[in-house]
Amino acid sequence: MTETIRREPVAQTLEENYMPYVMSVILSRAIPEIDGLKPAHRKLLYTMYKMGLLKGNKTKSANVVGQTMRLNPHGDGPIYATMVRMSRGNESLLYPYIDSKGNFGKVYSRDMQYAASRYTEVKLEEFCELLFADVDKGTVEFVPNYDGTDYEPLLLPVKVPTILINPNRGIAVGMASNIASFHLEDVINATVALLKSSKANLQNIIKGPDFPTGGYCVEDPQVMEQVIEKGTGTFRLRAKAQIIPKENRIEITEIPYGTTVEAIMDRIIAGVKEGSYKEISDVRDESDLKGLRLTIDAKRGTDLELLLAKLYRDTPMEDTFSCNFNVLINAYPKQLGIRHLLLHWLDFRMDCVRGRLRYDINLDEKKLHLIRGLEQLLLDIDRVIALIRATPKEKDVVPSLMREFLLDEEQAEYVANIRLRNINKEFITSRVSERQALEDKIASNKLLYGSDKRIKKYIEEELKEILKKYRKPRKTVLIEPIEELIEEEEEMTTESQILLLTRENYLKKIPQSQYDPNQEQRLKDGDDVRYELEVNEWGDLLIFTTAHRVFKLRVADIESVRHTELGLFLPHELEMEDGEETVLALATNDYSGYVLFAFERGKVAKIPLSSYATKTNRRMLVRAYDDSQQLVRALALDKEAPLLFSRYERQKENWLLIDSSLIPEKTTRHSQGVNVMRIGKTGRLTDMEPASSSANLEKFRSKTIPSAGKVRRPFE
Repeated sequence: MTETIRREPVAQTLEENYMPYVMSVILSRAIPEIDGLKPAHRKLLYTMYKMGLLKGNKTKSANVVGQTMRLNPHGDGPIYATMVRMSRGNESLLYPYIDSKGNFGKVYSRDMQYAASRYTEVKLEEFCELLFADVDKGTVEFVPNYDGTDYEPLLLPVKVPTILINPNRGIAVGMASNIASFHLEDVINATVALLKSSKANLQNIIKGPDFPTGGYCVEDPQVMEQVIEKGTGTFRLRAKAQIIPKENRIEITEIPYGTTVEAIMDRIIAGVKEGSYKEISDVRDESDLKGLRLTIDAKRGTDLELLLAKLYRDTPMEDTFSCNFNVLINAYPKQLGIRHLLLHWLDFRMDCVRGRLRYDINLDEKKLHLIRGLEQLLLDIDRVIALIRATPKEKDVVPSLMREFLLDEEQAEYVANIRLRNINKEFITSRVSERQALEDKIASNKLLYGSDKRIKKYIEEELKEILKKYRKPRKTVLIEPIEELIEEEEEMTTESQILLLTRENYLKKIPQSQYDPNQEQRLKDGDDVRYELEVNEWGDLLIFTTAHRVFKLRVADIESVRHTELGLFLPHELEMEDGEETVLALATNDYSGYVLFAFERGKVAKIPLSSYATKTNRRMLVRAYDDSQQLVRALALDKEAPLLFSRYERQKENWLLIDSSLIPEKTTRHSQGVNVMRIGKTGRLTDMEPASSSANLEKFRSKTIPSAGKVRRPFE
């Protein structure tokens, strides 16, 4: 029997078999929506809400897990794990959604396992009132569950931007989401600012993240701006440690979000075995019901500050959090910064408010309509009773009332269903007296419904009231960049090293004795060597980028490679942002010389290279040069030398030759510099380069600055 092989295009196979899975993971599992929840979170919380656990007593977690399976067709294990991460006991969220009793593990511990669902108890936190307010009043859309036996909300009508208040991580297919949490007061103040202007300066409001595990976050205005506008950026986090000199030990009480106390211990123990931490005598995890505590005992005579600096450098006590704000907006994944995320949330919240107003208006209008029917019976109660008694059949009561009192069917049905004890003047009069209040309420709601300005003011007042009730201190403390102590340099080879940096940002380090300039280096197709630098093993490599940052690499830390290897890919190694390019690379042994930055409007900043030297092993410095002007070129000078500038205006090119000594030094790294070349209204500086000693260039020389230079004739 021969087997028939069916051939079909690969693209068709992927589209029919793989793409449905991809879309399911992205839309229904891994990426949060504008209410800050993934489907698994939403189904679990809504189940607890329907069970009455917002106001009632706690119930066994197993009970909730079982009920949730009506909406979530997964096993009890994943559902319970989702519950654990949202609980107060696990400490994963700044504002937990679930009030828990029992062992729910800890987010900062890898080995502390949570108890089984039959042993623990849960209910909804009071904070969840902000998630479910008016959920049944037309604020959000409801859809059938997976088997069509129940309904569930597509989103929850959250009253605060929970998408930014609690951290959220998810890995889909081809994309991931990693959303940091921020202080409630900062988020609400930023939202209120955006209600007034979509271009509000959020950097003055949100300075940095706030994580549930506390610790420290190093302030970085440039990273924060990137997070606000693009939703990407990397925060530098540090553990909170206390030095106790009398007892010769270090105590760690808070660690970076995303790492665990066991990971820190494992790295310290490995370092002790390798001989890196000879001064450490013991390390213990003393965490208890009061919280985390990791104790490190040092030997007598140990410099505890130096030891702590080494621990920050070599262990997860210092870590990073890379933001990737991918969110589903109308079932479409988008990467948004804080600004646009909050603007989308405001649109969503305005729709929720309008949905609730629409529901209230319709309900009140129906009630008003019934009351207007009752008004007609106010003085004819006896006549109503007589009419009902005289009607031979029950089905004829409503038509008889409609004819006799000119009521519609809805009003007549309401009158016919009034209990006998309520057919009295007092009852009917009290109902009718509600008419004016209902009319006023309907008019007020319609006025609010039709005005964006009024709805925004309503949301603003609502957010301010929420802040008064739920405000609490920041957990993660924002700190300035810290100057770290470093240990003495190890013995290094005196042989010079050759550093090759390509246009595609691959870095090669080759000992000079093994370097042959005529030997072909392995490079990617289309790539070529941009910088060839010679430096000692104890020197530093400085890389200036378009993001106005400078990255520093110790040459000793760079691994040597052969000419057949591609080398180190710097954007990955340095965690550079998307689109961040190198504008200058230089190597130095002693930080002598200068760096010159030429800007489009004719200014030049001359910064001593020593301004970039630090007493620490810091890998990155922000505001490496002025960010208020368009950079034309950056140039490194070992000593004073002639410089040639070119200016282009009205199809004419001017050249200017000066000695670099004419440009005064500016010790501030981000200095705007001084005017070197007069540009004019429509002109621009186009280049700056070292000048060769040529008689032909002397006619462009100026002994003073600023200068307009002289027109360059063709073929000069």
